[in-house]
This record gives sequence, C-alpha cells and structure tokens, in this order.
Amino acid sequence: MATMAPAAATDRTVFLAGLDGQLHAGSAALALALTDLDDFAAINRARGREAGDAVLTAWDRVLRANIPRGGSVARLGGDEFAVVLPGTSAENAVVLLEELRRHLAGMTVEGVADAVSVSVGIAANPPHGTTAGELYRAAGEALMRAKRHGRDRVAMYVEEKMVLKSNYYSKANLERLAKLSSASDRTEASLLREALDDLLDKHKDAL
Repeated sequence: MATMAPAAATDRTVFLAGLDGQLHAGSAALALALTDLDDFAAINRARGREAGDAVLTAWDRVLRANIPRGGSVARLGGDEFAVVLPGTSAENAVVLLEELRRHLAGMTVEGVADAVSVSVGIAANPPHGTTAGELYRAAGEALMRAKRHGRDRVAMYVEEKMVLKSNYYSKANLERLAKLSSASDRTEASLLREALDDLLDKHKDAL
C-alpha cells in the first residue's frame, strides 16, 4: 500500500508571523509545542527515505486528528513540528502532548520495525513569553531539555535564574552584554538563551 507524502514544510518566518498574530500583542492565552522525532536521521539511514516519510506522515496524522478545534499543526522542516493551541495553558498542553506521545509509541509504522518516539517542548503565554519569538525560544529550550534527559518525553519550559560569574565570562564581554541588554530592552538572560538556541540549532544533527 502506498504511503502518503508527509506534510510540506512551512517557512519558519511565516509561521512566527502567524503566531504573533494569534497572540494579539501578548493578550491572548496560547500554548506552543515543538516536537522532534527521536533518532529520525538513523531511521532514514537504516530503513530508507520511504520509511522516514512514513514516520513523518504518521506523526502528522496523530497531531491533526487529536488537537482541539482551533488548534493548528505546522511542519517547520525536517522532523520538527509545531502545535499551536489557543486558549490552552502550558499544563493542559503537557497533558495533551503526553497522550499523543504515548499513542505514537504504541503505533506500528509501515517499514519501521521498532517503536517510534518523539520529544516535545512546551511553552505558553502566560507565563513564558508574549511574542512568537519568545515562545519559540522557550519551547525550543524545553525540547532540548527533553532530549538531554533521555528523549521520548514531554518537557515544559522552566525559567532558570541565570547567574553570570566573572570566572565564566570576561569583564569586557559582561559589559558588552549589559550594553546590548539596555539598547534592545531585553534581559541579559533572554539574550543568552537566544545565543544558546542558535548554537544548538547549528549543531542539531549532533544532538
């Protein structure tokens, strides 16, 4: 039986612009989940591109068939999917995505002998951010934590107090960071998270 092609990828810039519109300048409650299929590159190498496409299609179907009315799903490229859940708290999003994660783990995907797992990161407005960029970075950080802690799990963003120590950063760099924070109206922690997100994205294939 032929396998349907996986959903086409959505441009990330277009996705974030649409998400910003749904947030209504931070006044609308909304949860964002970022999902990443575990060991997807290994599935493609071991089973072939057709098996990889079957996995993408299976996860896309699970998401679209089970999210509440008003929610939306977008494939952002590769095996990264975003789920937007208007009017949903981070806690309720965790419950929903945990249910879907378990459902995928129990499925049989054509051409793939082993169970397929997915890692998920979740952030919401409130309290994790009021713009699309802030929510995307927070959900991405939660996703990386899910990966680091063993994969096949759902993690919610947790704000961690970032303490800068002079033995980690030079005085000159701390001063430059403070100036950038003042000039951009962003906190130093937010700027450092963005830099870390960019670094992790650059080396995503190694994670």
